[in-house]
Amino acid sequence: MVLEAIKYSRGKLDILDQLQLPHTEVYDEVKSAQDAWHAIKEMRTRGAPAIAIVAALGLAVELELIAGKNELSNIAEEVELFIKEKLEYLVTSRPTAVNLADAARKLQKIVQNAAKAQDASGPSVKDAYVKAAEQMLVDDVSDNKAIGEHGADWILKNAAGGKDQVSILTH
Repeated sequence: MVLEAIKYSRGKLDILDQLQLPHTEVYDEVKSAQDAWHAIKEMRTRGAPAIAIVAALGLAVELELIAGKNELSNIAEEVELFIKEKLEYLVTSRPTAVNLADAARKLQKIVQNAAKAQDASGPSVKDAYVKAAEQMLVDDVSDNKAIGEHGADWILKNAAGGKDQVSILTH
């Protein structure tokens, strides 16, 4: 069984409430930037990359829900401003979180560029944001798998003493 800190599909985000570990596995649904803000502030999600990803995807879910109710503006600049304000708000959940502030800056730049495109619309700006936020999760999972594989290879080559299996204690 693999314990996932973040479960995401477009329009739906569930995060593992890390305050409940190790005794209980509880997932909290995040439907908005406000939900993400509280999850980060209350330390229900932890770890620099996870904090940034929960913030980004929380806003992505909110944007998808707004669009699904046909309440998303068609004006690119309005959606750009909405996203900018939400990202600034999310950064206040953990002002010292470097990854969070960095992700917010990168996402704002993507949104600015999308809004400047000749055929820009509110939905196209939203789509650019959501795609970039989703890519953050994909990249993080890929990076973590690569780190694990490299670490396992190193251990087997350097610390296993020629054995095929090793025991590792982490805490």
